Amino acid sequence: MYNFQDFLDVIKTLRSENGCPWDREQTHASLKQYMLEEAYEAVDGIQAYEETGDYTNLQEELGDVLLQVVLHAQIAAEEGYFTIADVINGICEKMVRRHPHVFSTGTAGADTPEQVVELWEKEKKKEKKEETLSDALQHVAKAYPANVRAEKVQKRAAKYGLEFESAQQVFGKVTEELAELREAVNQGNERMDEEFGDLMFSMINLSRFLGLNAENSLTNATNKFINRCVGIELLSHEREKELGQMSAEEIDALWQSIK
Repeated sequence: MYNFQDFLDVIKTLRSENGCPWDREQTHASLKQYMLEEAYEAVDGIQAYEETGDYTNLQEELGDVLLQVVLHAQIAAEEGYFTIADVINGICEKMVRRHPHVFSTGTAGADTPEQVVELWEKEKKKEKKEETLSDALQHVAKAYPANVRAEKVQKRAAKYGLEFESAQQVFGKVTEELAELREAVNQGNERMDEEFGDLMFSMINLSRFLGLNAENSLTNATNKFINRCVGIELLSHEREKELGQMSAEEIDALWQSIK
């Protein structure tokens, strides 16, 4: 069975003069999209396990994520910046530093998951020297999916008092933003994009107040839509018709029957 050192040697060989032309020409920039894709596919693997209990896909996808980590480390090593050993050392140091309740004596304990998160954020804030609201917001990664980034920004702003007092107030804000979007659409002006963004931002805020995960809610809604589309297509085939040949009224009737 191969081990981790074997894997490092494989990647080093692929990047060598006698290795693979594709692997040799990759850079940190060219690999960005693959890092994102493999991370999303790993999440798919987790969801597949939750639904079926089968770990097979998750194991494979974690390997693909590891491939990206090692490729980036190999490129950095070739450029003389850092090695995979530095990456491992850095994450070990971080985990020890952010868990003083486990690895350090004479420190405050953390007996619940909530206390652990609070301690983690406190240590993280010290590391990143986040002393102001501006620091806290500007350190939120720009590469996050927009929904995730919006939620993180809102949570950090809330710690500095920039927060609604109740979900009812947020509902009011959503209604206000929807009205402004309608106005922009009716006027056909350039504010449509801005107003649509404001509405989405307010909806993310509402999801926080309702204790929901906006990303999960949208994923579930998308899956429901897909399942219903598959359902109405099956029904149309049972009636020996293609969806493209059916009227809007017929399709709506199928949709209502699926719901």
